Amino acid sequence: MMTTLVLASASPRRRELLNQIGMRFRQRVIEIDETARELESAEDYVRRVALEKARAVQRELGHDEVLVLGADTAVVVDEILLGKPADCAHARQMLRLLSGRAHRVLSAVALVGEREAVRVSASAVWFRALSDAEIDTYWHTGEAQDKAGAYAIQGLGAVFVERLEGSYSGVMGLPLYETAQLLKDFGIQVLAQHA
Repeated sequence: MMTTLVLASASPRRRELLNQIGMRFRQRVIEIDETARELESAEDYVRRVALEKARAVQRELGHDEVLVLGADTAVVVDEILLGKPADCAHARQMLRLLSGRAHRVLSAVALVGEREAVRVSASAVWFRALSDAEIDTYWHTGEAQDKAGAYAIQGLGAVFVERLEGSYSGVMGLPLYETAQLLKDFGIQVLAQHA
């Protein structure tokens, strides 16, 4: 029986990354509450949210032959979880916090089918010092508005990044190494898709 892969995300970046590795999939999105729980670590948060996204779609579809991939990414600095900015002032606050220093990016990927599994990618990103004028100009490009930590490494935000240790695709929102390993664990070989 053929397993159908479903991406539980509306993210165009996650779609692009799965396309990059040649996966056949469809997208399905169900809104879930992504509020962090009290005393929940950042790693536990991304694990839980990625799993909850995949579980919600799996429940809606209700087929055993469907494998649902959920993902979540968080930017963390001083143990503060930075989500998507609510407005310009919020983005300005986040980018000032990231300016001239390192932060962590955690990306979890979850697969839910007859069983469940989750993997987390942790990366360190160093930003150069940012001026208020740069931050305001960046906000007005529109790029920061729906991104964790108010920046996109795959876009204009790349000019802020001095260096990166970890997974570039994980910072984008879907760690491809961990994704391929999970798919393999569920019997789907990424390179076999190209044979």
